[in-house]
Amino acid sequence: MKNVTLNNGVEMPVLGFGVFQIPEEETQAAVEAALATGYRHLDTAASYGNEQAVGAAIKASGIKRDELFITTKLWIQHAPTGNVYDDTKESFQNSLNRLGLDYLDLYL
Repeated sequence: MKNVTLNNGVEMPVLGFGVFQIPEEETQAAVEAALATGYRHLDTAASYGNEQAVGAAIKASGIKRDELFITTKLWIQHAPTGNVYDDTKESFQNSLNRLGLDYLDLYL
C-alpha cells in the first residue's frame, strides 16, 4: 500500500476503507475483512453511527494501533454552539470513546 506524507510528516495510506452507509450490525465484519485484505486506513464519522463497530473490528484484528491510520469526523449536529474549543474537544473525546482508541490520526 502506498503512503502519502502529510505536511506534518505523518504518513497516510493513499487508499482507505470507508464505512459510510454500512449498517452498524454489518460494520465490524466488513472492517475485519478490509483489514485482513490489507487496508490500514479506516475512515468513519460520528454521523455514520458505526464508530463502535469500527473500534471492535480494530481490537479483534490484533493489528498494532501504530500500524493503522484512523480518520473520523465531527458530526454537524455536534458542531460547537457555545465554546468552540470545548464543544469540539468533547465531540472528539466521544468519538475516541466509541472507537476505543487513545488517539486519532485525522479528525475532520
